[in-house]
Amino acid sequence: MQDSAFIRGTLPMTKSEIRAVSLAKLDLTPGAVFWDVGAGTGSVAVEAARQLYRMEAGIMPLERKKSRVYAIEKEEEGVLLIEKNREKWVSDYGQFSIIHGTAPEALISLPAPTHVFIGGSNGALSGIVQVVLEKNPRARLVIHAVTLETLSVCTELLHKFFFASYEIVQVAVTHMEPRGSYHMPRALNPVYIIFLQGGSHGNGMGNRD
Repeated sequence: MQDSAFIRGTLPMTKSEIRAVSLAKLDLTPGAVFWDVGAGTGSVAVEAARQLYRMEAGIMPLERKKSRVYAIEKEEEGVLLIEKNREKWVSDYGQFSIIHGTAPEALISLPAPTHVFIGGSNGALSGIVQVVLEKNPRARLVIHAVTLETLSVCTELLHKFFFASYEIVQVAVTHMEPRGSYHMPRALNPVYIIFLQGGSHGNGMGNRD
């Protein structure tokens, strides 16, 4: 989806190119329980819901597993924006829940996720990942890092928890914009996309070494 398709506010939004890579890394499957933590405007949650809706539409009713999407956001403005974008784009998808709260506390009562996107953690990234792995040690996670500090925390997670596999990709996007009779590049902030695949080692706790 184009960024212009979403109702925007003052909160930052994951841009379309970054959403595309992140959703590809998440590799959603029918029947998924998807958490979007720090959902902002809800762009990732909405795109995930649209993907799951299309996937499951072609499955016979008796074999269909209902997926669920949970958008978790602490800012009231974000909650209102997520609701508007949900109504605009996935109003027919009945398994979309908006959770107004701060992670990781807001995650405790949610059902175990199969797929998790963490766009914002408010400094609580390690605690969020711990809750995810306690609920489902095999969960797939994608985390965004735009600062070196967040990237550093992500590398620490590789030693704190057990993951069957992981991948770190930096994505830098540049748009060409018209300036009179010329086109000039406008670079977006580079984003580190960290993919983590939970393993079967207990509850996900423990050093890989």
